[in-house]
Amino acid sequence: MIDVRAELEQIIREQGEDYASLSRLLGRNAAYIQQFIRRGVPRKLDEDDRRTLARYLGVDEARLGGRSEGAAPSRIPQPRDARARPEPAMVIIPRLAVGASAGPGAHAESEEETGRIAFDERWVRRLGANPRGLSMIAVQGESMAPTLNDGDDILVDGTDGADRMRDGIYVLRVEEALIVKRLAVNPATRSYRIRSDNPAWPDWADCDPALVEIVGRVVWAGRKLR
Repeated sequence: MIDVRAELEQIIREQGEDYASLSRLLGRNAAYIQQFIRRGVPRKLDEDDRRTLARYLGVDEARLGGRSEGAAPSRIPQPRDARARPEPAMVIIPRLAVGASAGPGAHAESEEETGRIAFDERWVRRLGANPRGLSMIAVQGESMAPTLNDGDDILVDGTDGADRMRDGIYVLRVEEALIVKRLAVNPATRSYRIRSDNPAWPDWADCDPALVEIVGRVVWAGRKLR
């Protein structure tokens, strides 16, 4: 029988991961993976958590205690010989011709790819993001200033949506308009408040989740220095 905790710890060590980043990937507290491995809490991985980890780490789910679906290809490049160092794995992220409005809302007429940008895969993982679900778009407007300013580039994790909703900054689609806002989730009712970091813009209280599509979570932002 596979010792899932020892197996997961070995995978984490081999791939240069850390407990906290993987915990955030699952939408858990930062100590979740460490407690599972070192203290045996929880007793076994939740099925969705196990599947997410297997896909993210590029391993067969059977190694984490699930049913085998065929070995997933390793994404860690191998050295040519014992003295060679592996080249860093890169994530190629599409830059899309859409903007997320930090204001009244920008209509998304096209999601055409206008370019690509590469990031180190380990750095992306440390963001707690899924490398396979990322895209880059631009911010339009000032309602999220000073956190996000007009023209800033943001990385959006499209795999981190409504099913793992928690407080944070998200790209939303409301009546075909894309907006980027901060969400504050009510854990009791699962309704949420849509907030603007710029105090000059109003908040939307107690929004019905059925009326808002969660496009993805904003995990990083970059801007040109002026």
